Amino acid sequence: MSVLTVVAKVVAKKGFVDSVKSELLKLVAPTRNEEGCIEYRLHQDNDDPVVFIFYENWKSEACLGKHMNSDHFKSYVTAIDGMIEEKAVHKMTRIE
Repeated sequence: MSVLTVVAKVVAKKGFVDSVKSELLKLVAPTRNEEGCIEYRLHQDNDDPVVFIFYENWKSEACLGKHMNSDHFKSYVTAIDGMIEEKAVHKMTRIE
């Protein structure tokens, strides 16, 4: 089985770090309970607290797609509207 790894970077706008962090944390528990979620870890940069990184492993692209269409993910997207400076999502496959 080939696991899909996702590394997602979210950069909060200045003044919104606590609000963005709160919304990101709300994603963790329900996402870990989703079908196909192997690992879902949230990190905050020690030197630049506006930067958050998710490290995720999914059983398939389809499972990730279900996550992106889940109610809790859609609620997060709505809640952080206007609070994000930058977002990047990298879908990766382990090669070693």
